[in-house]
Amino acid sequence: MAVEIKPTRSELIKLKRRIELAKSGYNLLKKKRDGLILEFFEVLKKAKTVRKELVEEYKKALRKMNIARASESDLKIKALALGVVEKRDLKLEKKNIMGVVVPEIEYKYEEKGFFDRGYSIISSSSKIDEAAAAYNKVIHKIVKVAEIETSLKRLLQEIEKTKRRVNALDYVVIPSMEETKNFITFRLEEMERENIFRLKHIKA
Repeated sequence: MAVEIKPTRSELIKLKRRIELAKSGYNLLKKKRDGLILEFFEVLKKAKTVRKELVEEYKKALRKMNIARASESDLKIKALALGVVEKRDLKLEKKNIMGVVVPEIEYKYEEKGFFDRGYSIISSSSKIDEAAAAYNKVIHKIVKVAEIETSLKRLLQEIEKTKRRVNALDYVVIPSMEETKNFITFRLEEMERENIFRLKHIKA
């Protein structure tokens, strides 16, 4: 890089400004990276909690389904399941975490009554209704897990991208510009000495 730049005072001034700008950008990116890492670990805590809750809800739902299967036939449960027509009330929004756009899913969870499930209450039983209610809770938790884990993935991608930029500035861009600055400074000093020597020679 040094040999491609003319060793002039104007180039040296420009280069010093570029170095200052690069160092300022480096400090800002470091702060962003550190902030993103803190946010990542906060979201990670939530992810662990929600995933644990999902596993617990799924275990409860599975137990209730096994009880329903023991008291009713699989064929009957499948027939009732086919009769369920349901629309999930999902609303997808976006939120910003330190410049990273992550999803925010609004899911209206409601406990459904016997008449709201879509199948006949005459052919159903309390065991089937309990299993259906339990799986409804599982769906709610799945939506929450999907939201949080997508946020985690996007935060991690941004952290990696920011780390690469920080490293590029720290190990490549700034050292290269500093080397060029030193080269120009050295050449200017050398040229100054040559001029002084030439003037002395002329006077002599």
